Amino acid sequence: MKNLKKLTILHSNDLHGDFMAKEVDQELMGGISMLSGYIDKVRREEPNVLYAISGDMFRGSLIDSEYKGLSTIEIMNLLSPDVVTLGNHEVDYGVAHLLFIEKCATFPIINANMYLTTNHVRLFKSHIILNVDGMKILFIGILTEDVLASTRQDRLIGSFVDVHEAATEVGKICNTYRTEDIDFTVLLTHIGFEADKELAKALDPRWGVDVIIGGHSHTLLTEPCVVENIPIVQAAYGTSQIGRFDITVDTDTNAIDSYTWQLVPIDDDHCPRDTELEEVILKYKAQTDSKYGRIVTRFADRYTHPERNQETQLGKLFADAFKDVLNVDLVFLGSGSIRGEELGPIVQYQDLLQIFPYNDEIYRVDVTGEQLRRMVKHILREEAFSGHTEFYQFSRGFRIEYDRAAKELISLSFNGYEIRDFDRFTLALQAFHLRNIKEFMDVTEEEVSAMRKPKVLSTSCTDILEEYFSGQERIRVSDEKRLVIR
Repeated sequence: MKNLKKLTILHSNDLHGDFMAKEVDQELMGGISMLSGYIDKVRREEPNVLYAISGDMFRGSLIDSEYKGLSTIEIMNLLSPDVVTLGNHEVDYGVAHLLFIEKCATFPIINANMYLTTNHVRLFKSHIILNVDGMKILFIGILTEDVLASTRQDRLIGSFVDVHEAATEVGKICNTYRTEDIDFTVLLTHIGFEADKELAKALDPRWGVDVIIGGHSHTLLTEPCVVENIPIVQAAYGTSQIGRFDITVDTDTNAIDSYTWQLVPIDDDHCPRDTELEEVILKYKAQTDSKYGRIVTRFADRYTHPERNQETQLGKLFADAFKDVLNVDLVFLGSGSIRGEELGPIVQYQDLLQIFPYNDEIYRVDVTGEQLRRMVKHILREEAFSGHTEFYQFSRGFRIEYDRAAKELISLSFNGYEIRDFDRFTLALQAFHLRNIKEFMDVTEEEVSAMRKPKVLSTSCTDILEEYFSGQERIRVSDEKRLVIR
């Protein structure tokens, strides 16, 4: 006779400060209020419910940026997750600030693979064991190597997040804590869907990992992907949906007996509202509205940024704004700096801050045509089209023709002229991308500094965009094609 128990795991990932509901076809969808309402509803209906978040609570909303994550932690405290793992955007406000924010959280934050390099001590608790109806559920947190780009200036911080090294960390914890008393083991990861599949292949079956709940790649699934008998799931991003596992656990064999998984829409049909939590969110929104609610400009149309790894209307618009203001030949603007899918036609200051929250410095560097060719080829490597890598929006006058099948540049031109190896150009880069120029573009800071030392042209991206757009009306996006993929 099997000893079976029911376990329900609800999960979100990449919330990115997506607090407010949106109106879609005259119905409300998403938002923390209805998300909380659904979680509370399931907690009342089912006996053994856990809610987990697979990283990136921060960034994406003005409410989050204005209070540097403290508002998000207050809202998350009221949402009451049972366990959260770190995402790469949790370090956007600095590692020291993250450690402070952790002290403000009333829920556990876990991560097994971010270390201090000096003495090899983890920054966070690697795992947590939750007791549910006599079952012991082990959660282990794993973080993407993308966090290294954000911690580049924190020299004491290291991260061991190569997939095989991540598997080693999982093995250490399972070997140490997964005794006979552990009934179920969950990897709560923020490394991306493809890396989750590689991680599942690298795990020793004897470690007893039962499911992987992931994040980072914003993957929308209709069913779990099963690798080495381990179901892998994600819940896209934001608060418009939530993942739900209904699992029957065999506590004799410490394994799954059966399960179902679904992606539940967060809308009026499925979710009651948490009005108390809604009041807290509206309090923050009222403060940001009063401070940032002024109109900056009006575009000629609504412009979009649907995907980060392709040329977009907003990408061209912002890149051209920086080029015009900074008086450089070229601008390579990080696609990931644009944190929304559309803007306009009426543009309020708060809209601008929300869609472009990274108010970092901008540097001028000098590059040769040969270096530029190398940089572009690296940017367009195959991971750019299939993974969650850095990608760029290019300014006016720069044109790339690329053969993806042959992995070759067909043409690289500037203002209609083919670029030669010995040509020289001034290029504007955000500070984050200059710090990571070797990883992101395959040239070193030493190389670009050899001709001329990089110079800070502006200490604020936000100042440039506000000033540029406020002086113009009915702005149109250029029809010029800068990136042609064959």
